[in-house]
Amino acid sequence: MRDSDRRPWSPADFAIRLTILALAALLLLALQQTGRLEGVEGAVVQVTTPGQITLTGVTDRVASLFETVNNFRNLQQRVAELEQISDSLLVENLRLQEVERENQRLRELLGFAETRPGIQYRSGQILARSIGFDSNNFLNYIMLDLGRQHGIAVGMPVVNDQGLVGRISEVNESTSKVLLITDADSTVNAILQSSRLTGVITGRPGEDPVMGFIPQGSEVSVGEIVLTSGMGGNFPKGIPIGQVTEVRQRDFDVFQEATIRPTVDFGRLELVMIITNFDPLEIVEEFDIIPQFPANVTPPDDASPANGAVNPAESAPVTTP
Repeated sequence: MRDSDRRPWSPADFAIRLTILALAALLLLALQQTGRLEGVEGAVVQVTTPGQITLTGVTDRVASLFETVNNFRNLQQRVAELEQISDSLLVENLRLQEVERENQRLRELLGFAETRPGIQYRSGQILARSIGFDSNNFLNYIMLDLGRQHGIAVGMPVVNDQGLVGRISEVNESTSKVLLITDADSTVNAILQSSRLTGVITGRPGEDPVMGFIPQGSEVSVGEIVLTSGMGGNFPKGIPIGQVTEVRQRDFDVFQEATIRPTVDFGRLELVMIITNFDPLEIVEEFDIIPQFPANVTPPDDASPANGAVNPAESAPVTTP
């Protein structure tokens, strides 16, 4: 029989069905009050309990799964927060380490300055380092964050706690350029600390500087300390320059020369000091030095004095018997 063939409910049918349901409910309530439904309830519970247990287990598993997913999301968020905190602590730790290193460098510079109480310094930080090449020569210089407005002038010596760095070669309003002693255009009058022999240190492209104009026959030892001599008026006396690593001499040369390893580590140069109360003097050119010969060494016949120097043989009075 099709649904379309069914007769619709009449009000009488609805009333009959409602009455039957009400009577059934009253009957069940009466049976429950008299205790006669306990057996039926037990049977129903016994039949439905396994299903309830299974359904409860499935429900618990689903709830546990959702809880696990939620906990995983919370854990991911917490891990991200901890990673961010760890990164911040790492950055702060690195910053503090750098501050400590800079403080240590400043203490070293201060210690160097305290050993020379008569000299005034202005500390500066390196802005940029330039090692270039042009058609004529190697360029080897650094830029400092101090300039004309800070009282910096061309020719001022530049040092750090290890020794001589170079001298100011160019000054702008707020920056300045330092010509390093390793530059081929750099010359420094120097003295060997132990033997007291003097000479001139010249920079060399890509190599350690060399000290020339050392009198032939004088004993120069590897490892000897080299200082600024103060001659020529370009640098104060007694600033460490380097150490002798090699000595070269030939019998037919007037002078011998020595390779000098600088005491300054130019590859790690960060902070320097500018000597501000030293006025460079243009007394003589740094190569215009009269050679110093030991008492037991006679200069060769072809040895000529430097420009402007007086030859003792020519200046000696001539006497006739």
